[in-house]
Amino acid sequence: MLARVGSDRRPVNPYIVLALAIVLPGAGHVAAGMPSRGLVFVFFMLLFGYITVQLTSPDQSLMGRFAGGLFIYALSITDAYKWARLRQEEFARSRQDVSTLA
Repeated sequence: MLARVGSDRRPVNPYIVLALAIVLPGAGHVAAGMPSRGLVFVFFMLLFGYITVQLTSPDQSLMGRFAGGLFIYALSITDAYKWARLRQEEFARSRQDVSTLA
């Protein structure tokens, strides 16, 4: 379901995807092979960041002013790692199935 049928391309290491997701929002999803999902997360991160800046008062802390965007950023990091981990497990399972058939 996650990988293409007949694809023997090794997926990117989930820890590399995690590092990319932490450094640059959306980059982890791109490395994991889901660029549209990464763009959606970046869009919602910017949208919720903008909304919370508009709704909070100027005397709020910087973290409070951008809380919506930071929340989506945290979700993006965990989501990219989760999908990369699932792809790695599926790849390992498919390789194991092929080796047991031969």
